[in-house]
Amino acid sequence: MKHVDAAGHALSGANAEGVAHFDTAAQQLRCYVGDPLASVDAALAAAPQMVMAHAMKGYLHLLGTEPAGLPVARECFSAAAGLPADERERGHLEAVRLLAEGRWRAAGRVLEDVAIAWPRDALALQVGHQIDFFRGDSRMLRDRIARALPAWSRSMPGYHALLGMHAFGLEETGDYAQAEAAGRAAVELERRDTWAWHAVAHVHEMRNRPADGIAWMTADSQAWSEDSFFAVHNWWHLALYHLETGAVDEVLRLFDGPIFGRRSNVVLDMIDASAMLWRLHLRGLDVRGRFAELADLWAPIAAAGNYAFNDMHAMMALVGSGREQEQQAVLEAQRAAMAGDADNAGFTRDVGHAAASAIRAFGQGRYAECVELLRPIRSGAARFGGSHAQRDVIDLTLIEAAYRGGDAPLAAALAAERAALRPASPLARLLVQRSAGLRQAA
Repeated sequence: MKHVDAAGHALSGANAEGVAHFDTAAQQLRCYVGDPLASVDAALAAAPQMVMAHAMKGYLHLLGTEPAGLPVARECFSAAAGLPADERERGHLEAVRLLAEGRWRAAGRVLEDVAIAWPRDALALQVGHQIDFFRGDSRMLRDRIARALPAWSRSMPGYHALLGMHAFGLEETGDYAQAEAAGRAAVELERRDTWAWHAVAHVHEMRNRPADGIAWMTADSQAWSEDSFFAVHNWWHLALYHLETGAVDEVLRLFDGPIFGRRSNVVLDMIDASAMLWRLHLRGLDVRGRFAELADLWAPIAAAGNYAFNDMHAMMALVGSGREQEQQAVLEAQRAAMAGDADNAGFTRDVGHAAASAIRAFGQGRYAECVELLRPIRSGAARFGGSHAQRDVIDLTLIEAAYRGGDAPLAAALAAERAALRPASPLARLLVQRSAGLRQAA
């Protein structure tokens, strides 16, 4: 008997029970809720030769950029490589293999071709979309999904996820009106689609509408936070709006609660914690105690050297807590990464090493050096991944380094630049005021 997934694609090695668990895992992953790993393990327990279950398990251990996930993903590939599979499934296995080798671009291209041939393959689209995010490829974040949309309709299972992914791609390419419409439409179809909630959150951040962002994220916070493994990032967005308005007490409440209250050692959660504490640090707040707790979680993996974007955020926690030895280990791991042939060599060489070095220089009071390191990379920082909102920390660090280093002309220029982009921003107005004071003092 031939078994198929919810979109009608053949599932080699499957049985009815395995398919049921696999479809559950797929929907959980599309919404970023529940425990898709437990569901895919259940699929494999029911159907050990189910090729796509092995592939999905591999993806789940790769897309968190966890160093410990790499050997598990390789095992998933090895377990499935010799099993009967069709062309679509072999494409997925090849993508798992390439990702496990650190070849992000090649894996993204394989999944691009899979989705061109099978545009209703939601897993190929979603994993490809995440690869585009980790590579900072805003155009492909949008276009990978746009290509497939004509093959979908509102009545198909998972259509909400296509809208949510397209919304994020539209936002990252600056089409904020269409992005907001698509994200809201996705949430209307599936209340629990936390990626769609997140896409609209980005729209409000990039439009510098913190009040609208707070209203959006608090309208039904249970939908995107309950049993969601993406909740911390969405709480981070809510805190970012409050930080923009200067409501620091609320930011600290959110940090000590849903952002870091559980002391999660999940890499993506630690990135959000580092990013928020560093922004508070730039504002002059004493968050050393919080940094110390976070650095304890980063320390075992800070020198993994597997993804440059992670390195920068690990460095924030290590600098904020004064852990010199671990800071040096991060930079040494980056040098080793740059000598390799995985894509992270380029991510690190182009942006990551300078960014991590700049964070360290800032922490040591070498502000002119921090400025010199950040100015050449800020315009091309997308090359090491993340979103516009996440990479904004590079600009914020550059501005603060210019102030603290006493470079009045540069500080004024950067403040004016930010105010022109965000004319209603309380933070931008504050930076302009500070730059005027610095010029007067000079």
